[in-house]
Amino acid sequence: MPGQDASYARPDGQQGSFEAVPGQAPARAPRTPLPTPGQQAAFGRPDTVQGSFAGDRPAPPQRRLPPPPPETVLRAFAPAPGASGLQDPPGGRPGRRRTASGPWWKADAPSDPWRDPASAASLGPPAVYDEEAQDGPIVVDGAGRRRVRVRDLSVRLSVLVLLAVVLVGAIGGGVGWFLTRTAGESPLHRSTQLSAVSPGVTRRPGSVADIAARVMPAVVSIEVRVGNSGDTGSGVVVDGKNGYIVTNNHVISAAAGVDGAEIRAIFSDGSGSPARIVGRDPASDVAVIKVEKPGLVTASLGESKKLVVGDPVVAIGSPLGLAGTVTSGIVSALNRPVRLSGEGSDTNAVISAVQTDAPINPGNSGGALVDATGAVIGINTAMLAAGGSGNSGGATGLGFAIPIDTVRAVAEELISTGKAVHATLGVNTRSVTDGSRDGALVLNVEPNGPGAKAGIREQDVVIAVNDKAVGSSEELQVAVDAHKPGDTVTLEVVRNGSSTRIQATLATA
Repeated sequence: MPGQDASYARPDGQQGSFEAVPGQAPARAPRTPLPTPGQQAAFGRPDTVQGSFAGDRPAPPQRRLPPPPPETVLRAFAPAPGASGLQDPPGGRPGRRRTASGPWWKADAPSDPWRDPASAASLGPPAVYDEEAQDGPIVVDGAGRRRVRVRDLSVRLSVLVLLAVVLVGAIGGGVGWFLTRTAGESPLHRSTQLSAVSPGVTRRPGSVADIAARVMPAVVSIEVRVGNSGDTGSGVVVDGKNGYIVTNNHVISAAAGVDGAEIRAIFSDGSGSPARIVGRDPASDVAVIKVEKPGLVTASLGESKKLVVGDPVVAIGSPLGLAGTVTSGIVSALNRPVRLSGEGSDTNAVISAVQTDAPINPGNSGGALVDATGAVIGINTAMLAAGGSGNSGGATGLGFAIPIDTVRAVAEELISTGKAVHATLGVNTRSVTDGSRDGALVLNVEPNGPGAKAGIREQDVVIAVNDKAVGSSEELQVAVDAHKPGDTVTLEVVRNGSSTRIQATLATA
């Protein structure tokens, strides 16, 4: 064609686009396989559409190519004519050095695709951490953790560490050996003075120590000897001027009316004195003895009717023969009906006792139970035994004392007349219950007694005295004993399923 370079013209006598290469078969266009019916249905042109794409399809946005770099940038960073990739540094390629700063320390550096900006990008296999191929003692495992490989540690470093450990051990052992050789043993005996507490102990008024110090001189131990046997108990001085001492009947009853029997009172200062029986009352378990010794300390007597449950109390006596023993506790119950039957004595009493958890043991009988002011509010008499009240085999925290109001009245009668007077209803009873109400069942009635005169019959059940409920035989006896002979009381009695009221005048027991 006119105007074209002769280098691009077809040689004369040749037909076709290009001259066939000798020895090479003419290239064939690749055959495209026909689409399947499914492909035709999915990707074929609809019958109503002409052309490659629908006419309403928006034209794709035209890509704006970035402007060519400035000529100065090309001159500075473009490769030299006829070269590609990284160029040699000025001055030629440096020598082969295994350093991180030398870019050409590997022979295949020019062909490294990571160094050739013109190399094509491709996705290769994941990185493989070959611990064997890593140099140095610190390697990186597959999880990216750095760890020390002991077998690659320097021999010199290992030797230095071993020598350091040996040196430190040798120095420590030498110092210990030297100190043990130079430190001599201290003398076994020497004169010394131990430290003492400088401030004194404060014992406030009302403390157990204060109460014991004030009441102890008024409490005595009582020794009873009858033939070759003996027993011990306690007592409280109620009249120091005349030598009167209150105790329990069961403590001294064995010596009553027995020739050769001896009763002796031992005081807090260790001195002793013979004692005589002034009077005793088996119905209340109260007795009074007398010693001929002037100047005795008299105990202060309080009022048991003012006690409330929870008041602190202190018991003082000679349990098990241990004179001057002090125990403490509280009032755990009031007006507790307790039947007393002193072993080996004629005691047969029912008292409205003060119950306490202050430990009371055999030998405490007749001793003092005092309140926080140091006043005697009861005379210790019994502890609860396994089978009931008594003085042996007791349960912990269950002790009983005769209220001082009762003791005072009986002691005054014994000192005045030698005997005490009690009221009686003239009936014998036992405790019963029908499941809903408790009472005292009348077993027999004394002929011509107060009960018989009032119309009480056998099988009657007494459930109240002067509108105060009676729930047992002991409670009935305590309620009657709270009155004097000649007093009239109103009894509520259940007879044949119905309740009736009966008035009875009490007689002397």
